[in-house]
Amino acid sequence: MSAGPTTITPLATYRNESPYPFCPGCGHTVILNHLNEAFRLLDRDPREIVLVSDIGCAGLSDQYFATSAFHGLHGRSVTYACGIKLARPELDVLVVMGDGGTGIGGTHLINAARRNIGITVLVFNNLNFGMTGGQHSTTTPAGAVTSTTTAGNLERPLDVAATAAVNGAGYVYRGTSFDKDLPARIAEAVRAPGFAILDIWELCTAYYVRGNQFSRQALFATLDELGFATGVVRHEEVADYGAAYRAANPPRPDSPSLPPKGLEPRFAAALARRFELVVAGSAGQKVRTAVRLASEAAILSGLAASQRDDYPVTVQTGHSLSAQILSPEPIEYTGVETPDALLVLSTDGLKKVGRHLAAMGEDGRVFAVPELGELPTRAPVTPIDLSRAPGKLNRSLAALAAVLGALGLLPKEALEEAARLGPEEYRAGNLAAIAAGWSLASGL
Repeated sequence: MSAGPTTITPLATYRNESPYPFCPGCGHTVILNHLNEAFRLLDRDPREIVLVSDIGCAGLSDQYFATSAFHGLHGRSVTYACGIKLARPELDVLVVMGDGGTGIGGTHLINAARRNIGITVLVFNNLNFGMTGGQHSTTTPAGAVTSTTTAGNLERPLDVAATAAVNGAGYVYRGTSFDKDLPARIAEAVRAPGFAILDIWELCTAYYVRGNQFSRQALFATLDELGFATGVVRHEEVADYGAAYRAANPPRPDSPSLPPKGLEPRFAAALARRFELVVAGSAGQKVRTAVRLASEAAILSGLAASQRDDYPVTVQTGHSLSAQILSPEPIEYTGVETPDALLVLSTDGLKKVGRHLAAMGEDGRVFAVPELGELPTRAPVTPIDLSRAPGKLNRSLAALAAVLGALGLLPKEALEEAARLGPEEYRAGNLAAIAAGWSLASGL
């Protein structure tokens, strides 16, 4: 959630200062440097670029670029990217995935190609599962020795480029990490309408090179032996699925779909800097609901707000964590390392915020329910006692309202208005929780 865009010029480099974590000689480093050069050729605002990744060595890539990013489950990166592109067609959406993902998520790859959804997929193809011990993947050549094919692989390798091309992908390229023109090809693929994929062969020095006495020359020889075409395999002007869908289904006055709900500022907040707040509780305590209301209240107060939630796959058990950022300026990075304030509501939540407690200093504030006892932190700890609150009260919201009031982050009226804009069946209870919490603020 943002207070509105600002103008950002394209960057001289889209890389941050963090060093890559890859093994010496790994082709990932070279490919990512080529990707950075491609971004320079595209000359785009970094906020208009989204890198989508999944599990594997290639999945580590997105954090090293000053762009937006989404990281998810193994083999599912293409699905996330398709959703982002369909929702935000103006963005350049790129997938960085390994050859392992082409097997685990093969059906997603094929269907995105045949639909021609306008994303760009970079396959970091090092012919094995490099992160988990060098097991064979869908692209491992026949006869290759891996940790799961010690007598030599018996399977024919998947031709990633030909598979995408025969299913209608608009742009298909196969090359290697050694190709000098790779930045230009990546930029060309991003500019091409419809689905684009680059099958980039490279060396896994940790496993595949050692197990097969593999080399740069052997890589090129393997491509020739397999008869795999290299260079631009297919480049056709095809209609992007999203554009075609919108043309075939123009908005109608009677459409059941609802437009995004806008929140126009109508209050004023005194906050003059970025403020990071983490709320840690248990499943069922409505932690995420409370923080969402506070985020809406912040936007109603002219601030930008972001919210990142963390919870297990179980229902009604385990932790529930929400990291919130409030800022008078647009929020470009939503990570929270050392929060300015921390609200701990349960033992489940306490177990998840140990690193935050350890990192916070005397200039931070920790608020906690009294039954948690002494907390391991240098920050001053203030107890929030809700024992006298009504039994059905949303205690997370009450506690958060007390913290927001004590720190002077948001006006009470904005929080109440956010509650009034919510579902009617929860309105009265949320307003009661805000009132109860705010009454405690002066004593904190």
